[in-house]
Amino acid sequence: MKTIAPPRAPAPTIPAIETARRAFAGGDLATTERICAEVLARTPDEGAAWALLTETALQRGRPDAAIVCANRAVALMPTDPIALILRAKCLFVSGEARAAFEAAEAAGQIIGDAPEAQDALGAIFGLLGLHAKAKQLFLRAAAARPDVPQYLFNLAATERMTGALQDAEAHCDLAIARDRHYGLAHYLRSDLRIQTAERNHIEEMEALVGEGRLTGPSEVLLRFALGKECEDLDRHDRAFEHVEAGCALQHGLLARDSAGGIGEIDGIIRAHTRRWLDTAPAGHSGAAPVFVTGLPRTGTTLVERIIASHSAMHSVGETGVFAAEMHRAMTTSPAGSDLGGIGERYMDAATALRVPPDARFVDKTLENYLYCGLIHAALPAARIILVQRHPMDACWAIYKAHFRGKFPFSYDQIELADYYLAFRRLSQHWREVLPPDVLLEVNYEDIIRDQAAASRDIIRFIGLPWQDDVMRFHESPAPSATASAVQVRRPIYTSSVGKWRPHAARLAPLRARLLREIPEAELA
Repeated sequence: MKTIAPPRAPAPTIPAIETARRAFAGGDLATTERICAEVLARTPDEGAAWALLTETALQRGRPDAAIVCANRAVALMPTDPIALILRAKCLFVSGEARAAFEAAEAAGQIIGDAPEAQDALGAIFGLLGLHAKAKQLFLRAAAARPDVPQYLFNLAATERMTGALQDAEAHCDLAIARDRHYGLAHYLRSDLRIQTAERNHIEEMEALVGEGRLTGPSEVLLRFALGKECEDLDRHDRAFEHVEAGCALQHGLLARDSAGGIGEIDGIIRAHTRRWLDTAPAGHSGAAPVFVTGLPRTGTTLVERIIASHSAMHSVGETGVFAAEMHRAMTTSPAGSDLGGIGERYMDAATALRVPPDARFVDKTLENYLYCGLIHAALPAARIILVQRHPMDACWAIYKAHFRGKFPFSYDQIELADYYLAFRRLSQHWREVLPPDVLLEVNYEDIIRDQAAASRDIIRFIGLPWQDDVMRFHESPAPSATASAVQVRRPIYTSSVGKWRPHAARLAPLRARLLREIPEAELA
């Protein structure tokens, strides 16, 4: 959730670049790109515009375009630390963690005392999982410029990851005091604790929405924050109204077609058959990572924390590395011809900076549910845990969450139902294709119902002896950068089961769509 401010422009283009920077800070990527294009049409060597385009390309999920823009920015501004930091971010997104770390360290040599650069470098170290280094940089930036809400927000986001929730709330309060329209800070603050009738921010946020002065992206964030806080207080009608309004706004801002994801799933089912697996080239058999995957908000972080609480395991978080290595291989060789190389490069990139040599680890990248077949082919000794949740609870949990550019299917009930059904078909496919000692399906509700039994099944599946520490996963001080970072610091709780029921009437379109392929008994 952290943001990096692009470098300031030379004097001739300051007004336009400042306007573009403000548009970017408000989440208006189209305006940012339009202004930068106009600047570059007049002044092709304007490095600040190339730096801004690096960020917009990253947010649009176009890492190849981003690295081109970043390299251009660095070439034009070789001593500008933020241009170098943006290049490090591109390297990280491309799965090159070691190169990203080296680039960030190089930038650290020239940042000096500039809070803008300290904040940006802190964001990179946060992406790399080096949260202690990130926090120190954010503290320095916020101390130097306590009037800049972004610095306070980035500090709060890191404190949330490391479990310093009260500090995070205090810094969100400070950020909002400096900019009451700062949607990111409102959204983060709402998630830091269960709101109560005595302590909540509903009136404050509803007043802001009512003023009609928020940008579209900021209103989206406040709507989702209001939905969460209203649900905490069992104000179910108001919660749904805010969530629905946020989804409608976000759906209108999307630049991508969510239907493409269903086509991708259907293509995977056709291509990655048992025969394909039987005839695939040999993978890298010298490593046994554990992959935890599934749709967002379905319990994947809970499963990851259970596993990572075992003394033999480490967590690398949500890396995105396997997909990055797979796509990189596809650009240089026929698909599937270098599975061993993909496996080796994945292991090198995923463990860089994160785990000791030869240690086992768990990777909780959500979208890996698309690549279970390729993961098994590239890493035959890997174990894959696919987390499932009651269809209606899963869909409601996804619908009421904001993913900042990811999971575009999640903001419309029908599109969400269609994607859930596609995921269900894909799960069935992996169940039929992958060996039972490779794939384990875990139901979130089973963990809630009998934590000990479910945890023993998980630990047994990954080939480790039982340890009682896995029952105390919530006591782990390890950072968590996921959407469930706050929830997994609590013991198992049952209140998340059946959350959809107060909204049954309003979720009728979604449920009716699911009934096309799911028996009614499973949706009860």
